[in-house]
Amino acid sequence: MAAGGGSRRKTGALARFSRSLPRFTAPTTFVLLHDLVMTAIAVLAAFYIRFEQAGIVARLDYLWVVLPLFVAYAGVIYVLSQLYRSKWRFASLPDLVYIFRAALILAVSMLALDYILLASYLYGDFFFGKITIVLYFCLQILLLGGPRIAYRYIRYARSRQQIGQAERAPALLLGTPAEAEVLLRSIENGAVGRIRASGILSPVAADTGLVLRGVEVLGTTTDVERAVAEFEARGIRVARLILLPSALAADARPEEALMQARRLGIVVSRLPTLEPGEPVRFAPIDVEDLLLRPSVSIDHDSALRVVAGKSVIVTGGGGSIGSELCQRVVSFGAARLLVVENSEPALHAIMESLAARQSHCAISGRIADVRDRDRIHRLFAQFEPDLVFHAAALKHVPIVELDWAEGVKTNVFGTINVADAAHIVGAESMILISTDKAIEPLSMLGATKRFAELYCQALDAEFAARPARHGGRARMIAVRFGNVLGSNGSVVPKFKAQIEAGGPVTLTHPDMVRYFMTIREACDLVVAATGHAIAGREPEGLSVYVLNMGQPVRIADLAEHMIRLHGLEPNVDIDIVFTGVRPGERIEEILFARDEQHLETGIPGIVAATSGAPAMESLRRWLAALREAIAHDDRAAVYRTLAAAVPDFRGKAA
Repeated sequence: MAAGGGSRRKTGALARFSRSLPRFTAPTTFVLLHDLVMTAIAVLAAFYIRFEQAGIVARLDYLWVVLPLFVAYAGVIYVLSQLYRSKWRFASLPDLVYIFRAALILAVSMLALDYILLASYLYGDFFFGKITIVLYFCLQILLLGGPRIAYRYIRYARSRQQIGQAERAPALLLGTPAEAEVLLRSIENGAVGRIRASGILSPVAADTGLVLRGVEVLGTTTDVERAVAEFEARGIRVARLILLPSALAADARPEEALMQARRLGIVVSRLPTLEPGEPVRFAPIDVEDLLLRPSVSIDHDSALRVVAGKSVIVTGGGGSIGSELCQRVVSFGAARLLVVENSEPALHAIMESLAARQSHCAISGRIADVRDRDRIHRLFAQFEPDLVFHAAALKHVPIVELDWAEGVKTNVFGTINVADAAHIVGAESMILISTDKAIEPLSMLGATKRFAELYCQALDAEFAARPARHGGRARMIAVRFGNVLGSNGSVVPKFKAQIEAGGPVTLTHPDMVRYFMTIREACDLVVAATGHAIAGREPEGLSVYVLNMGQPVRIADLAEHMIRLHGLEPNVDIDIVFTGVRPGERIEEILFARDEQHLETGIPGIVAATSGAPAMESLRRWLAALREAIAHDDRAAVYRTLAAAVPDFRGKAA
């Protein structure tokens, strides 16, 4: 085993080394030849400056031997120093660092060669001398770096000229200078077209007056109207307002900038990400961007270790959560993905979206209902997943309250079918997507989700000692979500539609509060929790994970905020109407049950909980009772059984 591991490490090192070598296309070969010529010139110029003609003549015989060998050696050093992994048009500080490093290696090599030639049977004296070596070092950096910087400047000047001549919309950039520079570079190199940066507005007042790549910081992010008026006085009509990530922070007061832009009739867009490797793309402003605390992000390297190379099943893969999970799984390098969905249009939509990514993941989709036990077991046996993300569920409180039997069939029996199938095929982990409504539930939705959590906890405990297919413990865990912004049926799209229709905006109670999270946060939480559970560092019985969502948001405040973001006044332009609490709804959500212990996971933003689950024998008796009650359409019996299994359940079987 040790030898095999060492062999793999050597192979990996060789692969990384080979990837670091440049591909010698015609342009790369030309650049290498240029650098070799510059090396010869640097050596000869250093000799001429130091020794003049008499000193050169005395060394000429050795120089014609040493120079070709030194130039060839320099070529090897340049290749190994990564001088040819970027183009001159993108020359930057890292390229100058590579040049400095290569020139330093050559100067030290020249010093070592000087001591070798000092031998009496060779040259017998210092051939180069320290002054010559210092001169060479400086000249070499100048002759290698100078042409690169000059070419970069020529390209920069040409692009600035083209931007000035082209029909591009003048735009104001809102964000920190560091973020603005990234976008300015993209505009210069042609990655972003159709806009011309006319000015920058920073969240930090001290940045005013700075000039970045020829564009001035004109003020703060709340100075939109003043900046636009100044440009109009110069005959420039600002057509776009681009918000960078820092401009969406609460202390940057983005709503004020948006209100000013709406009054001026300026098109507003945002730059969603500045992550390395991500394309620069604009998106419309979502109200969700302005409602939350700073987003919780996970360590993507850890996520890669969890998902990369794995076979993954996502149930409910066509839903809002399931579809984002599929996207994340593909992004994190899964080898195979099976999307299970009972809606043909939803399955078709997610498959088309995943196909457009052109990833190396083998993606397939199957129509199936998690309530069909035989179908689910056959699919799992054929696919043999490593990881299972169970997102299929009925999730709307009023609907599940009305069609309670369907809620039990999907949320309880559907989860059991998936969990049992995952365990039978030896999956490393099955992850149940649960909800904060499962704690001290008032609704059928909450009770069915809590029952599903208890079953997964009991199954996790029952098989704790049995190894999974890959040599570790198979895990059955639950991840509790708050309200997911942008998901199907969530409150933000509902309010947006009501505002755009002219109102009223309808709320159930003025004191109602909710926890909120973005879809990306929700899916990252799932992946991070999976990695933590599989790693096995947690105490026994830990199988519930919750995102730290900060303080809950008062829904009435949310509605008023959204109305103002549309440039309107609450209860003047748009009425807010309270319709009364619906059956199964609560005023405040709870994240943890009273008997659950809160534990830190070591993952920023994620908290875990552990509590005792009923014995599997008791759960199976309750399952039998639920089947019997549903078969006889006995709602009261279903409520009694759920109340026995979930003692905190306070729903009514009216």
